[in-house]
Amino acid sequence: MEQTGANRERVLELLEEFGGVTPEIVRKVHELTNIAEAEIWGAGTFYSLLRRPGKHVRVCTGLSCRIRGADQILAQLEANGTPCEGVSCLGQCDRAPAALNADFEAMSYGPDQRAVTPADPNLPMNLAGEPDYSFSALAKARQMTRDEVLAEIEASGLQGRGGAGFPAHIKWRGVSDQQDPTHYLVCNADEAEPATFKDRETMLRRPDKLIEGMAIAARVIGAEDLYFYIRGEFEAEYRAVKAALERAAVHVADFNWHFHRGHGAYICGEETALLESMEGRRGMPRLKPPFPFQKGFRGKPTLVSNVETFACAPYIVERGGQAFRDHGRTEAGSKLYCISGHVNRPGVYELPLGATLDELVEAAGGYEGTPFAFSPGGASAGFLPISMRDVPMDFKTLAEKGSMLGSAGVVVLNDTVDIAEATKWQLQFFEDESCGQCAPCRIGTRYLHNQVIKYIRVGEAGKLQHAADVAWEMEEGSICGLGMVAAKPLESALKYWPEAFAGRNSETKR
Repeated sequence: MEQTGANRERVLELLEEFGGVTPEIVRKVHELTNIAEAEIWGAGTFYSLLRRPGKHVRVCTGLSCRIRGADQILAQLEANGTPCEGVSCLGQCDRAPAALNADFEAMSYGPDQRAVTPADPNLPMNLAGEPDYSFSALAKARQMTRDEVLAEIEASGLQGRGGAGFPAHIKWRGVSDQQDPTHYLVCNADEAEPATFKDRETMLRRPDKLIEGMAIAARVIGAEDLYFYIRGEFEAEYRAVKAALERAAVHVADFNWHFHRGHGAYICGEETALLESMEGRRGMPRLKPPFPFQKGFRGKPTLVSNVETFACAPYIVERGGQAFRDHGRTEAGSKLYCISGHVNRPGVYELPLGATLDELVEAAGGYEGTPFAFSPGGASAGFLPISMRDVPMDFKTLAEKGSMLGSAGVVVLNDTVDIAEATKWQLQFFEDESCGQCAPCRIGTRYLHNQVIKYIRVGEAGKLQHAADVAWEMEEGSICGLGMVAAKPLESALKYWPEAFAGRNSETKR
């Protein structure tokens, strides 16, 4: 690798180490790396944790937290003179309203139940179970050929659990088949989709499964260097994975393990934006092809997969692909569903892939109040009416309904919520988190958010007359998935609750 490339990879790490983007720090990083100051400024200011340095409280302004009073908490902190800021998402939706102190420790504004499915050794993930550092699945994989492991992954029907639902065996084989002798493996732990916190709990509770799964995959694809890309706000999770890696060292010492901390950019959950960030640049998605399995990190074949996806691998190797497949209902395997909002016990529940909302809510202690809407897959999924509570929540069925499972971050809304306000909050998230690379996304997210604000203020349906055209432009003209789905909250709300967007006054709800 060229020295310039190596120096560029240090830029974000050095900015974080020295305290963020200031003229003095940028100059210092320039002197250490020989990267132009303008490029350092451009990269650093892209990331919220670097461009707003300093000790302050971060309050989540995501949907689940706002319906629990996040705006009031933020206003109270500001009134008290406490340094603070509202942020798009903190990955703490089960603790809503969520806030982190200056050291990224959770502050107690909401319940801290962190509920999960009770321990069951027959479950593939079994978050409540005791960690197992025997690494028997990895030992078994070492006795199998590459094709034998891939055959079990294929038989399992495992789809990427990060949101795309792409068959895992195709991705693994794609990297493995590349002729370049250098292959990389990257775990995407930059969990920042609103309403999603399953990877957080996996890293905290079962990092053994994550590490073992990564090692199994690395052996299949021929990678020696393995990277964790962990969200910057996930300080406890980072420590948990590092400690687990130390315990697992005797089993995985033949691999080189690396950590890269995220710096506050939702878009870096997109795999090519993540790779750009790892290389010290702004996290802007790359044009594809080439795909990461062809040219990924440092231009080499790279497997980028989600925490949950890797953590499924040990069960599949240990018990066989069919055993994993049988845990599903409409599609293969079990699934970690996150649920927050108006339910009695928010948390992460492992259910058959294809479970319904009612089944998930039953596991979560029942509905709070009278439900009328839900979002099945984070902000990207839009909204569905409660009449669809018996629809299988899987990749195919929800896509057919015009929604998506995504990362399975479910939010339940009861009849105290104004759906127009909820739509505004979701649109604000996308405006804040658009990387700005594509004009349709950069302009469209701002336009839609502003028009809904204007509609709520004056109550004139005409303020939204161009929404469908703008949404079409965004879907057709954006490079990555963010721009393609950013209009979903408004599109779905207009579809299912048109009366909420007709003429209204200050008393109109839903």
